[in-house]
Amino acid sequence: METAYVDLAKTIERLHRRFLDVVRAELTRLGYRDLTAVQAMLLTNIGDEEIVIRDLIERGYYQGSNVSYNMKKLVDGGYIEQQRAEHDKRSVRIKLTDKSRDICEKIKDLEARNANALVEEGLTTEEVEQVQRTLKRLERVWGDYIHYGPS
Repeated sequence: METAYVDLAKTIERLHRRFLDVVRAELTRLGYRDLTAVQAMLLTNIGDEEIVIRDLIERGYYQGSNVSYNMKKLVDGGYIEQQRAEHDKRSVRIKLTDKSRDICEKIKDLEARNANALVEEGLTTEEVEQVQRTLKRLERVWGDYIHYGPS
């Protein structure tokens, strides 16, 4: 099991990088030179909500090394609108602009094309759902380790 586990962890890491490569390639193809793949995924995770940045981090949506840098770039690029909370000036609420909603639609189209590519590869919905269940269990194990330490 130890070898299988290590291989799985390494595969997850490679898949995450490869997924960002796919998003980056699509952004380049569409002509978005001022947006990184991590930033585009941040936009899709915000969606139609108006949220505080801390929510992105707590929900596990933010995967980059510097959230404040990426938020500044997204605001400067016209992808995010921000507003300081009335009750706490340190808290900033963010929401998507029309420009970023357009990108989110294009990412959704990319995801649909990639889902179809899985079907063309011969994968079934049941197989993909089984992988998802397994990954969620692994996420739970890792989360428990972070919160409670080794068992």
